[in-house]
Amino acid sequence: MLRIKTFLLLAFLTALLLGVGYLLGSKTGFIIALFIALAMNFFSYWYSDKIVLAIYRAEKASKKEYPGLHSCIEDLSKKAKLPKPKIFILPMQTPNAFATGRNTKHAAVAVTQGALQMLDKKELSGVLSHELSHIKNNDILITTIAAVIAGVIGYIAFYARMMLWMGDNRHGGIIRIIALIVVAIFMPLAALLIQLAISRTREFIADEGGAEILKDGRPLASALLKLDDYAKARPLRKGNNATACLFIVNPFSAKGMAKMFSTHPSTEERVKRLRQLKF
Repeated sequence: MLRIKTFLLLAFLTALLLGVGYLLGSKTGFIIALFIALAMNFFSYWYSDKIVLAIYRAEKASKKEYPGLHSCIEDLSKKAKLPKPKIFILPMQTPNAFATGRNTKHAAVAVTQGALQMLDKKELSGVLSHELSHIKNNDILITTIAAVIAGVIGYIAFYARMMLWMGDNRHGGIIRIIALIVVAIFMPLAALLIQLAISRTREFIADEGGAEILKDGRPLASALLKLDDYAKARPLRKGNNATACLFIVNPFSAKGMAKMFSTHPSTEERVKRLRQLKF
């Protein structure tokens, strides 16, 4: 199922870029877009995790500087029967975390400095077990690729809006203008739909899987409440909204209609389910 989803996402990105290339540059644009699409497909599979880590300036966590973090992940990895993932620190005060990579043997867990400072040992274990559950469920590749694709879609939509603003309709007349309007309006929506296609249920599954590793859902429930309260009071200003689906809690502001298209289920519902688990 993972391979099918990955293939469909990459195929969608290819078709999208080819279509936009043709709209913006006819046959020449189509050929250019074809080469871009081939390169994007290759790099999305092999380097999407590195792209996301680079966006947030993640730094590899040394065992000497973060012995407690390494010890915690080593212990949880043994319980989850997983290879120990690479560990990265995100230099931001917003408490959060995410997992990335293309499989269990090439996985990484990234934790913010804020999470290390705000969460106690049990809560941090809950968060890390959630991320290890994502790795164990083999959904980190599809999530990371979706984040990269959504980011590309956002840039394409921005470019289309700029062309409309500058009145670049020299070729194609009204038909091209209509096409650009469609691209500008529906591209961001397509980005959201891609992320929603991953399904909010993956967060519920990761929550339950993380609780299973600890044999207790309360530490993660407590951590989620802290992370969600901070995100609502001080949402992340820097970063790419397309990567929201990677984080354990959406670090960006989601108000009004945006909540309807949230890539995460409500924290209240997640906490409720975690507290009902029995081991």
